[in-house]
Amino acid sequence: MSRDYYEILGVPKDAPDAVIKKAYRTLAMELHPDRNPGDKTAESKFKEINAAYEVLKDPKKRSIYDQFGHAGLNQSGGGGFSGDPSGFGGGFGDIFEEFFGDIFGGRAGGGRGGPQKGEDFRYDMTVSLETVMHGASERIRIPSIVRCETCRGSGSKAGSGPETCSVCAGAGQVRTQQGFFSISRPCPSCRGQGRIIRNPCGDCQGQGRQRSEKTLTVKIPPGVETGTRIRLSGEGGVGPQGGPAGDLYIIIEVASHPIFERFGPDILCHAPITFPQAALGGKLEVPTLIGRAIVTLPPGVQTGKRLALRGKGLPHLNRPGIFGDLVVEVRVETPVTLTKRQKELLQEFEELSNQESQPESHSFLGKVKDFLDKMSSK
Repeated sequence: MSRDYYEILGVPKDAPDAVIKKAYRTLAMELHPDRNPGDKTAESKFKEINAAYEVLKDPKKRSIYDQFGHAGLNQSGGGGFSGDPSGFGGGFGDIFEEFFGDIFGGRAGGGRGGPQKGEDFRYDMTVSLETVMHGASERIRIPSIVRCETCRGSGSKAGSGPETCSVCAGAGQVRTQQGFFSISRPCPSCRGQGRIIRNPCGDCQGQGRQRSEKTLTVKIPPGVETGTRIRLSGEGGVGPQGGPAGDLYIIIEVASHPIFERFGPDILCHAPITFPQAALGGKLEVPTLIGRAIVTLPPGVQTGKRLALRGKGLPHLNRPGIFGDLVVEVRVETPVTLTKRQKELLQEFEELSNQESQPESHSFLGKVKDFLDKMSSK
C-alpha cells in the first residue's frame, strides 16, 4: 500500500501551500542524489518526496487525493504519461534554484503543443580586483540538466514516440464557451503539452532530460563590476521532450581588497607617512595592481590630501584601452612608543616652532583666545 503523501513530506493534512513547499525543499536538498552518491535509500526517498509534492502542490490533484486517496489519482490520470515524471516531481527548477540561487526563466519558452525551452540558470561568481584588472578565463563545475541520450530527448522508449493528444488535437489548449465568451485553458489530458508519452523512457521517465554536471570556461572581461551579468547562451537546462536549452547567467561580485577601495574605474589607496616625510616632502613608493609607482609628496602635506596617478586605475568595461586613476590618500602617522632621545628632539622642535612653521595651530589658538575674551567681556 502506498504511503500517505502528507506523511512522506512530514506535514499535516491542512498544511498551507507555503508549508508544503518549504518541507519539500528541505527534504529535496537533504536527499538529493548529488549529495548522496550511491545511496539507494536516499534515491528512493527522493523519488517519494517528489511524487508526493507533484500531487500536493497542484490544488486540483490535492483535492482529488484528499477525497479519494491514491485510487482517485490513478483513475484521473488520462491513460498516459505527460509532463514531469514522478522521479523528478516538483520540477527541476525547485531543486536547481537551491544550487544556483535563482532561476530566471522558469518553464516559459516554446509554444504550446511543442517542446518547451529549458530553464535559465544563475551562477554567482566572486572575482578578485586583480581579475578585474586583467580579465581571466575561469573554469566552473555546475549541476545541469542535459538531454537523455537513451531516448535522444524524445522521452519515449525506443521504437515508440509521443502521441498527439486526442482531447486537444495537439493544441495543448481546450476552449469552453460561457455565454458570449470563449475561454481557453490548458488541456487537462496532456497538461498543455499537446502530446502524450504512453511508453516513457526508463532512464529519464519520459522527461527527455536528466540531471548531470558539466564544466564550463567563463571568460571574465577586464573592468567587470559587482552586478555585471555574463550570459552563456544555451548553457542552461535542456527543455523537456527535446526542447532547446535555456541560458546560464554568471552574476559577478567583486571581492573586497586588503589595500585598495574601488570607485568605478578609480581605485583609492590609503598611504601612511611619517611626520618627517609630511614636513619635508619627497618621493613615496606605492603599490598598484600592475606593480609599483612613485608619488611625489609636497613639503607640508596634510592628512587627507589626495594625489592622483593618472591611468593607474582599472580598465573601463565598455571602453577598451581607457583606464581610471589610482588615488593615494595621505595619512600622517603620529609617532608612538618614543625613546628618551626622540622625546628630547620633539620637545626641542616644539620650542623652535612658530607661526610660520605651524600656521593652523597658531591660527586656531588665536581664534580660541578671541572667543574667550568676548565671553569674559559679557
